[in-house]
Amino acid sequence: MTDDAATSAGITYDAVVLAGGRATRLGGTARLGETAKAGLVVDGERLLDRALTASSRARTTVVVGPPELADVLTGVRPQPVLTQEDPPFGGPVAGLAAGLRALPAAGAPWVLVLAVDVPHAAGAIALLEQAVSREPTDGAYLVREGRAQWLVGIYRRAALVSALAGIEPAGASMRRLVGELRCAEVPDPAGWSDDIDTPADAERLGAAADDYRKDPR
Repeated sequence: MTDDAATSAGITYDAVVLAGGRATRLGGTARLGETAKAGLVVDGERLLDRALTASSRARTTVVVGPPELADVLTGVRPQPVLTQEDPPFGGPVAGLAAGLRALPAAGAPWVLVLAVDVPHAAGAIALLEQAVSREPTDGAYLVREGRAQWLVGIYRRAALVSALAGIEPAGASMRRLVGELRCAEVPDPAGWSDDIDTPADAERLGAAADDYRKDPR
């Protein structure tokens, strides 16, 4: 991705796509396979493909998830970096820490953080870019009906690294991490940050109903 493609709002950013959750409320990896939510389909596209489209303006994209995602990423251009959090399934903060470590040392000053289970996040990226470019801030994230959606946000890389230095990533909450930052809250009345946590969410957002409803026996 060229620098020009990622700077129309005055910022340059890399991306970390978090795709390593267990999807326990969708039946877990026993039902979905190790790629879990990333392989669910909305409007004919896998959730991971949709997340990569949403982050396509990033200079470098890191996907954090199990090694099995390498098969899902086959043929994707430009090729994202694939890494896994330590320990595996250590939560979003551990995933973010792993993603930041996998980015180039001389990477972009901003980082788009995106959960793989948010199928319509692409609609919000321009708003987040504008929010961080128009005022001094450590980042911006969506807020949906009073609920902070920290995993649909753009953050200053140096601020994330500094905040991570003060906590143990495994099992830590995004609330604790982002609480250390000065961020803009971007209202999300359109529901761009709606995520797929349960079968009801999958039904409402049009996710393919193949594996998550099947009995694995």
